[in-house]
Amino acid sequence: MYSPGMTHPLGTVHHLSLPQGPLRYYDQGTGRPLVFVHGVLTNPLIWRKVIPALAADFRCLAPELPLGAHSAPMPATADLTAPAVATLLGDFLTALDLHDVVLVANDTGGAITQLLLARHPARVAKVVLTPSDSFEYFFPPLFKPLPALARVPGAMPVLAQLLRIKALHRLPFLFGWVTKRPLPPDIAAEYLEKLHKSPEIRRDLRKFLRSVPPRHTLAAAEKLREFAPPVLLVWPPEDKLFPISLAHRLAAVLPDAEVVEVEDSYTFVPEDQPDVLASHLKRFAAPVAD
Repeated sequence: MYSPGMTHPLGTVHHLSLPQGPLRYYDQGTGRPLVFVHGVLTNPLIWRKVIPALAADFRCLAPELPLGAHSAPMPATADLTAPAVATLLGDFLTALDLHDVVLVANDTGGAITQLLLARHPARVAKVVLTPSDSFEYFFPPLFKPLPALARVPGAMPVLAQLLRIKALHRLPFLFGWVTKRPLPPDIAAEYLEKLHKSPEIRRDLRKFLRSVPPRHTLAAAEKLREFAPPVLLVWPPEDKLFPISLAHRLAAVLPDAEVVEVEDSYTFVPEDQPDVLASHLKRFAAPVAD
């Protein structure tokens, strides 16, 4: 829909060549960089209600990670395991020479962020995690069958076809437990149609899904004990996929962490409570005056 150089609700569309392959991203505003990290079967559109409220004060960047709702497939040889996608995110920060970065993550993007912090945290000044995979919740129990399904020959086209059935969208195994209210149909289509249309996108997602044992997030949690910068955990107490006890466990591991509860939301806080999230981000991400 949008080509490089065109304006988009999230900012200007750009393409970046990285060692793993091409990466599409959106860039809007000036100031301290906020980098927004989405999860599986979503893309930067999950931040469409948040970024416009922040772009007057910050530079907001939203990379489109190869997690099943991306616009262009990665090369067939690309390593798209969970650690490799964390490396991809780190390479994105390096390629744009971003410093003093505030990472803002949701869902699987939170796991990718934790893996990055455990390995290459140097460019990151602060982190905001909304409900995210962590510890043994990679994936949460409802979605634990997905990695096994990804190993079954021929399963991905069937999954892609099922995901197109609108009557299923409000069921727990799709969007029913991530948003309190139905997603707009055009947004749901932006998340799911690419998987149906492109065998290469299905290949990319399959590569990632086959690489999500909890050992990655459990190991990252141990390394987070050494991550000194501040972390804000913005978490709904009624989240059905990632209980708020996970936020408190992360806060206990991290040297400098704050848990903020958000009412009337499930996992997709940027969808359910974008104004509340933007308000917390403005407060937390504002540079400290000298």
